[in-house]
Amino acid sequence: MHFDPIGRVPGDPILGLLDSYRADPNPAKLDLGVGVYKDDRGQTPILRAVKLAEQRLVDSEQTKSYIGGHGDAAFTAALTQLVLGADSPLLAERSGCTQTPGGTGALRLAGEFIARCLPGRSVWLSDPTWPIHETLFGAAGVPVSHYPYVGAGNRLDSDGLFAALETIPEGDVVLLHACCHNPTGFDLDRAQWQRVLEIVRQRRLLPLFDFAYQGFGDGLEEDAWAVRLFAEALPEMLITSSCSKNFGLYRERTGGLIVLAAGREPLENVRSHLAAIARGLWSTPPAHGAAVVATILGDEALRQLWQSEVQAMRQRIAGLRTGLVEALTPYGLSERFAHIAHQRGMFSYTGLTARQVHRLRDEHSIYLVDSGRASVAGIDAERLDDLASAIAKVVA
Repeated sequence: MHFDPIGRVPGDPILGLLDSYRADPNPAKLDLGVGVYKDDRGQTPILRAVKLAEQRLVDSEQTKSYIGGHGDAAFTAALTQLVLGADSPLLAERSGCTQTPGGTGALRLAGEFIARCLPGRSVWLSDPTWPIHETLFGAAGVPVSHYPYVGAGNRLDSDGLFAALETIPEGDVVLLHACCHNPTGFDLDRAQWQRVLEIVRQRRLLPLFDFAYQGFGDGLEEDAWAVRLFAEALPEMLITSSCSKNFGLYRERTGGLIVLAAGREPLENVRSHLAAIARGLWSTPPAHGAAVVATILGDEALRQLWQSEVQAMRQRIAGLRTGLVEALTPYGLSERFAHIAHQRGMFSYTGLTARQVHRLRDEHSIYLVDSGRASVAGIDAERLDDLASAIAKVVA
């Protein structure tokens, strides 16, 4: 038979962890593996601004026709303004956005563009990085290399980062996490970003920013600081943006690839290739999530409501971080895990070993990935003491 020679490939480790979590009969189980925001009830909520925008769309939508290769024009314009700033001089002539199925689709589109239009270039990823980065660029046929990011003692290795960037061949692509580094939660400060910019400029590297968590670090505007710094200083760059987290549109697959070029003509040349590549990947992107985002960002009341909801999510995550460190204090572990309170975004590189993670899973029904990365947004605030107690037992 045709399919008989086909073997089975390993499943995604995070999705496999979710399957194990769901099969666990323990009513006190805790999922800290999957990267989705959860509220105090353990649910991934639909934002009120999203619900209101969706109702408006139900009442006003006139067609289900295709929205074109670059996507919904109102969405791409609004997303570009959100990323670069509403008053950015780059909006008029030097920037363009192609709508994609989520931030993952934007990364895959970027990979295909690099492979086809910038052949021979490698993409440099942080070590560690979001594992799917490897998969996406590998599938596009782009060579992948790494620069150090977290060193001994589970701390940001900025010196190793700078030294490695200075050795990257001219013209290569360097992927940078704009904020809320996934999976570590360790972000660069502004002085460190300035140093990275100097090296990128000197080495004539092409920066590719993965901007999946705008608003989840220090604020919508604050989190865009590094992206805007690079955009104002360099003639060319790529930015992938996702609406999964800050709009809660996980299953709607809403994102975009923003391109900055030196002028209108080179920009349109690049966009022509992106449209052609997208045609062979997904033809045209899904419309609903983009229409929701465009509706929210285009209406002052909805935008204000959305901003307050993003702020509430960000503050809840920050509170969980400090709360966990405080809960570890009676066990003499607050200093050992103090970094959790200083990290940003949904994830934390806890410093737990694979053996300790397995014990948490087997003995306490607490699920993390083997690297020790925890989704802080999945913590139940009422169970911080239970979590701290379990951690104390496995690290003893």
